[in-house]
Amino acid sequence: MTTNPPHKVETVVATTDILGETPLWCGRTNKLWWVDIDRQLHQSFDLATGAHETIRYDCRFLGSQALASDGSHILAQDLSLFRRDPVSGIVSRICEVETGVDNRLNDGRVDARGRLWIGTMDNELHRPNGALYRVDGDGAVRRMFADVIVTNGIAFSPDSRTLYFTDTRRYRTWCFDFDLDDGTISNKRLFADYAASGERPDGACVDVDGGLWTAFFSGGRIARYRPDGQIDTVISLPVTNPTCVCFGGSDYKTMFVTSARKFLDTGQLSSEPEAGHLLAIHGLAQGLPEHRFVFGKAD
Repeated sequence: MTTNPPHKVETVVATTDILGETPLWCGRTNKLWWVDIDRQLHQSFDLATGAHETIRYDCRFLGSQALASDGSHILAQDLSLFRRDPVSGIVSRICEVETGVDNRLNDGRVDARGRLWIGTMDNELHRPNGALYRVDGDGAVRRMFADVIVTNGIAFSPDSRTLYFTDTRRYRTWCFDFDLDDGTISNKRLFADYAASGERPDGACVDVDGGLWTAFFSGGRIARYRPDGQIDTVISLPVTNPTCVCFGGSDYKTMFVTSARKFLDTGQLSSEPEAGHLLAIHGLAQGLPEHRFVFGKAD
């Protein structure tokens, strides 16, 4: 295992995100997009111009986002999914994923057939109220399984044969066999277990070689797992709370890391000036373009 390899961690945008999350690189716009969940901000950064733009939404939590094939953005607001038109900026509801529970939508990812896999989480961070859902292009919602505290770390292997899923407050990551044609999962098995230490695996992404990169909230690091579950790289970060990772840039060789100021006390914040910033690390590995949500009824 390689620990602290000689890769520079730098600030890309000196934001003050309370809970920065869900970074996604859009190759069409050459922008990095992410959210601040607690400030309800949808943000973008243009690497060519340095422009940082934000849009605030009228919701309690802006839980996550996804890119769509028509250029729009999918936004998870509280327990519903919305589409934001890229030209007009008009926001329209796609579907309500859950009702009648003290939950919100959290991590999600689109599969290679254009379906969104997204989960919910308990707003009190300890009750197993959440679930994982598949949302199809026509807005149909299918619950895949329940008994989730905090959904995180949804990622697909490069060959689309494995789905990774983390429950941060159960301190575990699982993997499933994934049937891309049918959009089903099976053969659940434990991939990484931190129940004894209470470490919190959070957002994740995969590289071209099938490595799973995971951010550790309250752990100050990211780690790469080989497909066999062994860690081969650990990168220490200048922030206590990294939240999620993605690859981007023209060659997908820049890793972007979102972070959070949430749960840090005054002393920690004063000694951690980069908390809440968008960070970047160059040359760790090469990633893959994100799949895009496809509107319309499946064939």
